Amino acid sequence: MAMNRPNILIADDQRDVREALRLLLKSEGWGCTAVESPAQALAAARERQFDVALIDLNYTRDTTSGAEGMELLAELKAFDADLPVVVMTAWGSIQVAVEAMRHGAGDFIEKPWDNARLMSVLGNQHALARARRRGQRLQAENRLLRGPAAEGFIAESASMRSLLERLARVAPSDANVLILGENGTGKGVIARLLHDASKRAEASFVKVNMGGIPETVFEAEMFGHVRGAFTDAKTDRIGRFELADGGSLFLDEIANIPLAQQPKLLRVLEDGELERVGSSRTLKVDVRLISATNADLAAEVAGGTFRKDLLFRLNTVELHLPPLRERGEDIPLLAQSFLQRFAQRYQRDDLRFAPSALNAMSAYAWPGNVRELAHSIERAVLMAAAGALDASALNLNADSVAVGAGAMGAVPAVGQVTVEEAEKRMVRQALEKTGGNIQRAANLLGLSRPALYRRMEKYGIE
Repeated sequence: MAMNRPNILIADDQRDVREALRLLLKSEGWGCTAVESPAQALAAARERQFDVALIDLNYTRDTTSGAEGMELLAELKAFDADLPVVVMTAWGSIQVAVEAMRHGAGDFIEKPWDNARLMSVLGNQHALARARRRGQRLQAENRLLRGPAAEGFIAESASMRSLLERLARVAPSDANVLILGENGTGKGVIARLLHDASKRAEASFVKVNMGGIPETVFEAEMFGHVRGAFTDAKTDRIGRFELADGGSLFLDEIANIPLAQQPKLLRVLEDGELERVGSSRTLKVDVRLISATNADLAAEVAGGTFRKDLLFRLNTVELHLPPLRERGEDIPLLAQSFLQRFAQRYQRDDLRFAPSALNAMSAYAWPGNVRELAHSIERAVLMAAAGALDASALNLNADSVAVGAGAMGAVPAVGQVTVEEAEKRMVRQALEKTGGNIQRAANLLGLSRPALYRRMEKYGIE
């Protein structure tokens, strides 16, 4: 959990003891909740999460057995096994305190206490608990499929440059972001870039495919559960929101959240609070939410399958990811990047693109977008028998021809050319088709005017 200061639960039947502890701990920057009985201590622990509990072993006058404290210790540990408990005893013998440690107490303090030792013990228990929680979170994260970092990210086209400029403005904030785009456009990559460019970059980035979570386990997956909450709940489990605490939570395919579960998600977004399934304790979480969908959420709202108030919470900022057919300049660059990746993976370093392949990729509409491009090239690398991948190796649908930017004519098939040579020819061809009109040629190529000028200068085109 993200915390500004540690919070301690103090249970002692003597008012002067509680007040002395409260003043000491307040001066050391701790938040305190002080109660006088085991019943009040349990009630407080059920209402909020504490970092450490400091409990007396005796509460009834003239009682020295420590039985009340031992029972409170057992109930606190049964309720929250990770809560560090330090016990206090006013008696010269430490036998009861040692017995308490055998039953789960982290340490003990004798009354009257030494302030320096007390703070040292509490600080150590707090640090150990934080380390244990961090270890649990890392283990849970390792069990999840987390989105890979954006290796070799390519965005040279005008439409992508505009998107990245907006991303750079919103990333440092904590605003919730909704990424819209067709399947396969790379919404997960954009989500990761948002996280990496944010002030939360060193914290967790947790990805959840909302289409893959059955409605029956939605709450347990998102909010966690406690042991015994249902038949298969053998142990406590951390939910996705807690895993992402302090970091970013990416909810992919957000439109697939069942209508009945949407109010529960809305509550967490509004209040930053949740309860694990089977628990009445409220937990605070600090999460930056990034969501994505290829659905028309406005239509979903109109059709009654998506809550309007939830949509408002999700789309503080909207980022529209363009389809690959509108990123003509990026196609040959992406293709070359994928070819290098898969050629290395499958030990086919001899492979390169033939001009017919470059021509086919530029003319194709890519209904599956970047994902389809990657799959097509990976398949071609696997099946290739020769050093040059031609158009037939890509196995593209000849009927699917691009209608947007990037729909250029054929690249002359003169021998075997590099991507740069093919790009140079496409620039020349666009200028010829538009009679040298820079703006029209840039539009045809899916470039901005400055980007086209840079290409002309690079290739020495007047």
